[in-house]
Amino acid sequence: MVAERRKLSRRNFSYYMRVLDEVTGKLIGHLSDISTDGFKLDCSRPVQLRVDFRLRIDQTSDISDKHFLIFSARAIWCKMDYLDPSTYQVGFNITNMPPSDYEVFLKMFDVYGTKSTARRRSNSEYIWG
Repeated sequence: MVAERRKLSRRNFSYYMRVLDEVTGKLIGHLSDISTDGFKLDCSRPVQLRVDFRLRIDQTSDISDKHFLIFSARAIWCKMDYLDPSTYQVGFNITNMPPSDYEVFLKMFDVYGTKSTARRRSNSEYIWG
């Protein structure tokens, strides 16, 4: 088994939260996984890689007094979901976020991020426990 290269904690995202393209207003996807420097979205179509997106995440009152976060993030990988071929999983790194918004993002990580009970060995094999 290849050692995990990620050094930052990654958590499943337990709350249904939409991520929109701030420029077009179109839905990009839904948060499914979060870390302190990025996130994974479940998307209905592939996303262009190595492009900075201006994204918006609407907030709930239990996380912040702000109604939304607007920030830049870059899609770094995109793959078809092996369980649902009509869905794509897309990994993003945050490239620019105001410090006050980053504090809200960290609160999202703490409140809605749940530790995974699965470790992935390959794209199609999980170890539960």
